[in-house]
Amino acid sequence: MGWYERLVRWSERRRLAVDAVVAAAAIVPSAILASDPVRGFGHAAPHAFWTVLLIAPLAWRRVRPVESTAAVVVVALAHLFTGTILVLPADLAILVALYSVTVHGPVWAHRAAVVTALVGSGLLGAVVVARGGTYGEVSGVVMLAAILATTSWAFGLVRRSRREMLEALRDRAERLEVERDQQARIATAAERARIAREMHDIVAHSLSVVVAQADGGRYAATADPAAAAHALEVISETGRAALADMRRLLGVLRTSDPADAGPAPRAPQPGMSPGRLVRPTVPAAPVEATPLAETPDDADLASLLEQARGAGMKVSFVRVGEPRRLPPGAGLTLHRVCQEALTNVRKHAGPSVSVTVVVRWGVASVELEVSDDGRGAAAASDGSGSGAPGYGLLGMGERAALFGGKVTAGPRPGGGWRVRFTMPLPAGTTAVGSAAAADDETEQA
Repeated sequence: MGWYERLVRWSERRRLAVDAVVAAAAIVPSAILASDPVRGFGHAAPHAFWTVLLIAPLAWRRVRPVESTAAVVVVALAHLFTGTILVLPADLAILVALYSVTVHGPVWAHRAAVVTALVGSGLLGAVVVARGGTYGEVSGVVMLAAILATTSWAFGLVRRSRREMLEALRDRAERLEVERDQQARIATAAERARIAREMHDIVAHSLSVVVAQADGGRYAATADPAAAAHALEVISETGRAALADMRRLLGVLRTSDPADAGPAPRAPQPGMSPGRLVRPTVPAAPVEATPLAETPDDADLASLLEQARGAGMKVSFVRVGEPRRLPPGAGLTLHRVCQEALTNVRKHAGPSVSVTVVVRWGVASVELEVSDDGRGAAAASDGSGSGAPGYGLLGMGERAALFGGKVTAGPRPGGGWRVRFTMPLPAGTTAVGSAAAADDETEQA
């Protein structure tokens, strides 16, 4: 910022004081120029009086531009009709007041001021005629006064336009800063909600499996060592999978330099085709590429069902319709909703529960339904006792809303609980498979 910009900002902050000092400093030379040293002080005193009255209102020309201009106009008209000299050096205050009200005043005020200045030019010519002036003198005086007033008004309009443009740019920059901060807060809240959903899905699902298997293995340790060994195997596999997911999720929150750490292990997210997640690296030797088999992106529900069956649940899987390849992220949403529904069954439905997982592929949507024959509505009365939806149901609803879907959960007729998730499919989704995929496919455990 240069000295001129700093001076302008300093003057803007102290408008009244600066204008008062300038007006006071202008009064003295204007009064001296208007004096008549030949005829003495008695004739100079009236000129000094009009000089003070004309220049003094300029002290608040930027603080109160309309009132300041009105005062200058009234004094100028009074001097025009009563003064002995028609034009004083202090009459330049009229042009300063016109410029000030054009820059700082409202639109109606500067329009009225320029019209008044032009009318005053005509009145000046009439007074010159009344005092015996010639036609040439009258026309010259009127034209000069009108040109000076119009020029001062034009300069004021240019300054006003630049001032309004700067204020608009400043206001836009402030609004952009506010919007940037709001977007940053919204993005931070969304990322926190996403991490919270992922943490809940990983921890709740894995720990429920581990606790169930640990309890079962403890009771079966003496009677059935093979069942206890199987339970320990399931606990080990579930813990490793949860640990890998936690490392992947917490890697986002690292603040250390990625170059200091080694390459983090990567695994495809559930619901994403491996062919879409592999990133090419520099191979040690040329490897012949083999085409990947076309597999539907059905959120990798098979691994969830196998894990649930390994934990001792009776799970049936039904697929209806022709599978579609889901866009990135949609398969993960389908996977997490099914995972949370199975976790809730394991925690709340009670022992010896049969679960049915149905995936219906429609023309424009896919529907997932997880139902069981457990305790149903009775499960809401125990536990927390509040009856309010937990973080799992809230997370399912948030995930569904990201893709325009909807999740409903509640007791089903005849007992048990049902979770239904519906998600629209984009128009560009392609079907995968042959005619056999159109048949109903059922797996029973």
